[in-house]
Amino acid sequence: MSGGVDSTACALLLREHFEIEGFFMHLAQPDFAQQEKRVSSIAKKLGIKLTVIDLRHDFEQKVLNYFSSSYLAGYTPNPCVVCNREIKFGLFMEKILSCGMDKIATGHYARITKDDDKYRLYSGVDSKKNQSYFLSRLDQAQLSHILFPLGEQTKESTYMFVEQHGFDDFRGLESQDVCFLEDKNIGTFLETYSPDVDSQGEILSTSGEILGSHRGLFHYTVGQRKGLGISSDSPLYVVALDREKNSVIVGKNDELFKDTITIKELHWLAGFHSSLDKEYTVQIRYSHRGASATISLKDNSHAVISFNEPQRAIAPGQFAVIYDGPELLGSGIIV
Repeated sequence: MSGGVDSTACALLLREHFEIEGFFMHLAQPDFAQQEKRVSSIAKKLGIKLTVIDLRHDFEQKVLNYFSSSYLAGYTPNPCVVCNREIKFGLFMEKILSCGMDKIATGHYARITKDDDKYRLYSGVDSKKNQSYFLSRLDQAQLSHILFPLGEQTKESTYMFVEQHGFDDFRGLESQDVCFLEDKNIGTFLETYSPDVDSQGEILSTSGEILGSHRGLFHYTVGQRKGLGISSDSPLYVVALDREKNSVIVGKNDELFKDTITIKELHWLAGFHSSLDKEYTVQIRYSHRGASATISLKDNSHAVISFNEPQRAIAPGQFAVIYDGPELLGSGIIV
């Protein structure tokens, strides 16, 4: 439970068919006390037991350190993907199962089916709220213990459902994706989390001309236009971060487009890959609509993805997630 509409809707749906309890993670939420109070109030109204599980140390080790080290090295990480694998459906799920539960249910808009002893993960039916991308690093053991009651619903139908049950104060309270940032931007968070970092360097054009200086690679990401602190006759964007030279590379919009990427640490949800002899849809970040591509394996952990049409602002460090229609097959880290 998070205190939000989705987990509340899950509880309302499942209590009609199962014995349920609520579980709340204590991570690095800046507003933990306020959030815990809200979750407790909802659990009381639902008439269910609530257990708070303290995972602050593990969250820092497995998520915050990954987040900060990736940005400081010039990559663009996705902490939610790692948190789902390591924390929410990792240590948190282990704690829940050890309390005598058979399943963990969350408010993700995604679907799971079982076919020939294999669990398969699909997009949620609400295209505006599909959250399967964030689940792309889960494995068969994790999927076997998960329920996604909202996978067949739309966000609006979820609001209407809880309102019919007397919960009418959720609209406008959508939780933010990165729970530990609160009102901080990424650069401010990293300056606080890693105060000894001093990594100023040069801003270069794609031809190598020095255009200015930057405040540290972690303040920039591919595709960024604002906040560069340089002047130009035409708009300039961050097209690359050169980690070896500690340089921010800027160029024109058309220099942001690439039709081929390499991914590492390939992970297949079924534990193996299909023949990969057709076109797939590849999503290069959560907000990306996905694009048609072919996939060529280099080895068991690396692949080359070739898009039918060039894609804009592909950021190393993000996850490239592979779909066959609505089914999520696997993912890899963009290098």
